[in-house]
Amino acid sequence: MKKLILIGLATFALTCINNLYAQTAQLDSLINKAILVSPKLKMLRAKRNVAENQIPQVSNLPNPMLMLGLMNMPTNSFSFDQEPMTQKVIGLQQTIPFPGKLSAMEDAAAVDTLIIDKEIQDAENEIKKNVCEKYYSLSFFKKSIEYAGESKNLLEKISQVVSTKYSVSTASQQNLIKVQLEITNIIDKIENLKSMEGSVLSGLNALLLQDAGTPVYTETFDSIKTINVTVKQLDSLARANRPFLQGIQLAQQKGRLKQRVAEKDYLPNFTLGVQYGQRGTLEKTGMDQADFLSFSVGISLPINYGGKISSKVQEATSIQELYSEQYYNAIQNLDGMFGTAVTDLNSIKDRINLFETGLLPQAHQNLSSALSSYQVNKVDFINVIDAQNQLYRIETNLYKLKTDYLKKIAELVFLTGTGLPAGR
Repeated sequence: MKKLILIGLATFALTCINNLYAQTAQLDSLINKAILVSPKLKMLRAKRNVAENQIPQVSNLPNPMLMLGLMNMPTNSFSFDQEPMTQKVIGLQQTIPFPGKLSAMEDAAAVDTLIIDKEIQDAENEIKKNVCEKYYSLSFFKKSIEYAGESKNLLEKISQVVSTKYSVSTASQQNLIKVQLEITNIIDKIENLKSMEGSVLSGLNALLLQDAGTPVYTETFDSIKTINVTVKQLDSLARANRPFLQGIQLAQQKGRLKQRVAEKDYLPNFTLGVQYGQRGTLEKTGMDQADFLSFSVGISLPINYGGKISSKVQEATSIQELYSEQYYNAIQNLDGMFGTAVTDLNSIKDRINLFETGLLPQAHQNLSSALSSYQVNKVDFINVIDAQNQLYRIETNLYKLKTDYLKKIAELVFLTGTGLPAGR
């Protein structure tokens, strides 16, 4: 018999573990689906393809130039065999930038793909945050409806007690009406909660690109793990992991590469040419004439007319200053949000502890005592209703604190770009 009991307990425990795993996997599955179907991510990936296709446009030689012409054509006869210098000419010219210029332009263009990669990563993290927040809100409304249903059931039991006491003239009709009014109020609360649940569900399904009313299973968070973090720790995590900040740093790096490209404009480009001149038989002498082959090298003169080259260099320098200040502005804003978040987390954690160790047990005890005392006519009926309402509010507020805590964690994961230290 004991063996059977142990097997039963083990099976129950395994089932609980599997259910917990399934619940965790459910949220991960929703996140993965939202990322998979996200139009914003598809747009950013297309944007990356655009940037990638721009690299070859700036990193290869310009097209060569083919030249066809006639040289030294006599205008009195337009004859090819009258003058010995008359030629039919074919030539080819190729402009070659100064060594290192094309690679510098390629490096600057390639950074755009890295910047967009960081945009994609940050957008994925934002989608994860949004899904988590709506998932936790949905869990809260479902649990609130459950608490409201339990409160309604309790009120109905109280109503039976009042009806019994009323039948023997130990309770007033006013008490009977009062309890029915409370039942009606709780039904109204349930309907209002269902409306809010539907709104959140619609928002979550929008992220998943599925019908607004598609049911979504949610986990119940009866217990949560809390964390201990400081603003300094969060700041360090964000500097090391937040894709948005890394994207700003890459944009600053692109500014340095653009400065390098601009400085290359102070160096000349080269144009190499080859030309072949074909001559025919001279009419006067009847002799065949030798053809001509010519080679040329052209060098551009990088004269800084009107400061057009130096202004490019200064523009690149200003871009670096712009993104440097944007980076520190972002850090400043994040530190402000981290300070608020740490304060909120500590406050919520303390309140959860107060509710779990003080208010909730006291509310249960108060309701039990009020019910017992009312049945023996030691307290007024209004005390029972107040005790029941107080228990409902405390249970609902406690669960809201837990989901608020989880939403705050999800926000911090997004702001830092990484997971937070393990909770306890």
